[in-house]
Amino acid sequence: MNIKKCTTILIYFIIGIYITNAQSITLKGSVKDSLQNALSYANILAKPADVTKNLQFAITDDDGLYKLELTKNDTYTISVSYMGYKTASFKFIATENSQKNIVLKDAPNQLQEVIIEMPVTVKEDTITYNTKKFVTGEERKLKNVLKKLPGVEVDKNGSVTVQGKKVTKMLVEGKKFFGGSSKLAVENIPANAVDKIQVIDNYNEIAFLKNVSDTNEMAMNIQLKEDKKQFAFGDIEAGKGNQDFYRTHSNLFYYSPKTNVNFIGNLNNTGEKTFTFKDYMSFQGGISAILKGDGAIYNISRSDFANFMETQDLVNSTNKFGALNITKVVNTKLDISGYAIFSHTNNKALVESVNQYEAFTEEKENTSSTRNILGIGKFNLEYAPTPNEQWYVKTQLKKTDNLNESGIISKINETNNVINEINSGIATYINQNIEWHKKLSNNHTFSVAADVTFDQNNPTTLWETNNPILQGLIPVETTENYVLNQLKETKSTTINSIFKHYWVLNNFNHIYTTVGNKYSNESFFTNDSQQLENGIENNFSASGFGNDLEYRLNDFFVGVHYKFKTGIFELKQGAFLHNYNWNLNQETSIKNNKIVVLPDFSATIKFSNSKKLKLNYQLKSSFSNASKLANRFYLQSYNSVFKGNATLENQLYHTARLYYNRFSLYRGIMLFGGVNYTKKVTGIQNAVQFENANYFISPILVDNPEERWNVNLDLSKKIKKFKYGLDTSISTSTYLQNINEDFVTNKSNTYSYTLSAKTLFDKFPTIEAGFNQSIGKYTSSNQKSTFITNKPFVTIDYDFLKNFIFSFEYESYHYQNKTFNEKNTYQLANATLSYKNEESAWSFKLDAQNLFDIQFKQQNSFSLYLISDAKTYVLPRMLMFSIAYNL
Repeated sequence: MNIKKCTTILIYFIIGIYITNAQSITLKGSVKDSLQNALSYANILAKPADVTKNLQFAITDDDGLYKLELTKNDTYTISVSYMGYKTASFKFIATENSQKNIVLKDAPNQLQEVIIEMPVTVKEDTITYNTKKFVTGEERKLKNVLKKLPGVEVDKNGSVTVQGKKVTKMLVEGKKFFGGSSKLAVENIPANAVDKIQVIDNYNEIAFLKNVSDTNEMAMNIQLKEDKKQFAFGDIEAGKGNQDFYRTHSNLFYYSPKTNVNFIGNLNNTGEKTFTFKDYMSFQGGISAILKGDGAIYNISRSDFANFMETQDLVNSTNKFGALNITKVVNTKLDISGYAIFSHTNNKALVESVNQYEAFTEEKENTSSTRNILGIGKFNLEYAPTPNEQWYVKTQLKKTDNLNESGIISKINETNNVINEINSGIATYINQNIEWHKKLSNNHTFSVAADVTFDQNNPTTLWETNNPILQGLIPVETTENYVLNQLKETKSTTINSIFKHYWVLNNFNHIYTTVGNKYSNESFFTNDSQQLENGIENNFSASGFGNDLEYRLNDFFVGVHYKFKTGIFELKQGAFLHNYNWNLNQETSIKNNKIVVLPDFSATIKFSNSKKLKLNYQLKSSFSNASKLANRFYLQSYNSVFKGNATLENQLYHTARLYYNRFSLYRGIMLFGGVNYTKKVTGIQNAVQFENANYFISPILVDNPEERWNVNLDLSKKIKKFKYGLDTSISTSTYLQNINEDFVTNKSNTYSYTLSAKTLFDKFPTIEAGFNQSIGKYTSSNQKSTFITNKPFVTIDYDFLKNFIFSFEYESYHYQNKTFNEKNTYQLANATLSYKNEESAWSFKLDAQNLFDIQFKQQNSFSLYLISDAKTYVLPRMLMFSIAYNL
């Protein structure tokens, strides 16, 4: 399917939109009280006389305006409700577009405890969705429920946004679900267990800190149905496909007033990742939120496990995953909780790439096989002796065991090099955290926290080739077969402590004082050698290789901030004073001291509950880890050698973000826009020296080395039963690069936009059709590269015959590398058909993945000294039949 055909289909789709629009009418107006004050967030329900048709509803905006889209010629009962007011009702026959202004009368005897069954209620920072007003009963998982809530979006990776803001914590009955992971929640919590959904903006676990501490967190709390609050529920699924593909999955839940137990298990060879790199990062643990925000960043060496999780597309995959989460309410003052996660994956990947360096072009084929084992355990204790005092004790342990074997074919200047590479590593991570928070009075609140982390990692790497390797960069001896070994060991211990005082002068003026200290002790060891055929080791230490260093950094800091509110404005300004002391011991000892002042500023203009503008600015300081300070050589890859720089100091850079959002159900508009800016005053850049096809890298400190801009706009507009979308992003960066001792200016510009239209009918398939284009323009020294990807797409979700659900995804990629005048077209399609009778515990599903049986995907990337165009091979067509049983 070419672009012209896709465009024609999209045009017919839009024409169909306007024809179908004629089948509905609009009822609009205002909701006010008896004094003619607008009532925002009032609920308007339209109940059709035909019970087979769905309820329609609307919510008034900040001006008290509402709009209902109703089926032409149908009869409705319109109900208007608002907390503290009597409900108003009237009959309406939808013959033509009409306007109806409504006045609600006070209900002075109505208590706050009286439950009003409204679809959506808004109170300060909390939105509550009554899900039964939105669902049809055919939803399977939480994600299917969320997609039907106004202002809520769920992407294919399990991330949830509400009114454009990302949900960062997921709770069930007020308790964290597997550490707050949104992906595990939306993919596994059964839809029929959900009663109400609360969205809490500016979320803070500690209630008495909410109005004094600054937080950008957003939490989603899943409230269960009454019959699920002391009940075991869940589902078990098993599937078998072609070519020996299989999948088994289980979600088991037990909830009671005092004990909650959740288990998730998954076995598959379909490439499905229950636990991704993004999930791994969210389970990192460590520094508490109150220890962050001082503008200082420490790039402490961490385990290399993340490197093994990056692969998304595979040619072979086996995954085993298990997770257990337990929460126990001991008494009214003490809660204990914990989770354990285990993941074991075996993957094979194939990537073909064309890599443009400054001095040469490399054609590369990389066939890799990885085995990753991960175990995470966490134990939490929460103790609240009084409503104004809170203790937290958190312990986390991680253990990883990873192996990666790669076969690399590198072709440069018509010369083929074949390299076999084996990476292995075992890493251990232990973290202990304790916090105490105390509200002494309405004017004074205190927070104290301490955090200790130990991280150890010992990766080893072996390179083997029958061709000379890294000639001119390493002291290899000539032999028939070249074998290089590297042992690398890193250990780091960090100890952080902080004290915060929140002084509330009055409701409009606050002063915050911070005193803290961060200490890190990091050791870094490398040993590089050549294994000769007679068994003798040719150690490279005599030629400047081999590192053994200890790096200690201490940061004592104090900060003062003043926050005030006036009208619709909220402003906060202040600064942190950092006293850095660092000590580097390797061949010689280096001691240094530096004082840095890091100012920051934030301003929020809250025009209304649904319209807000926010500006943040902060000067940040960043220190490197020990590996960049090591002043002796070590191998970085089969064609590169790295040497650190012991004289490096901190990077210093300005960061600024301007963000605007507007949300209006009345006008059907969701608008989110943002501008991000980063300017490095002093930065660390890698200096690269090429030796034929090999290169040597060393970091240097450069003034004004980099500037980055990112602009994004997300606009959606609902018109009757259709939703139109425009999503744009522009990123540009300019930075200095030292190549062969000459400074050159590199530029990277990427542009992308997506146009889409989506149906929103009750008894009609939900169809979304759109077009995405992304353009990448990269300039590196005297090289220029341009890549263009055009992607028409269609998605279909259809609930039909009461018990069936059909889903279909289609994407047509048109990829062009204009530099080499190369073009590639491929199409991706997936489909699912599922059946479940509401009166039966059994359900059945037929899955089809990669329907067109494409072999690879194509994409481009740009780094400091490399432009890459890559083909990543994927799993073949997959057909699978699954049976599930609901407990």
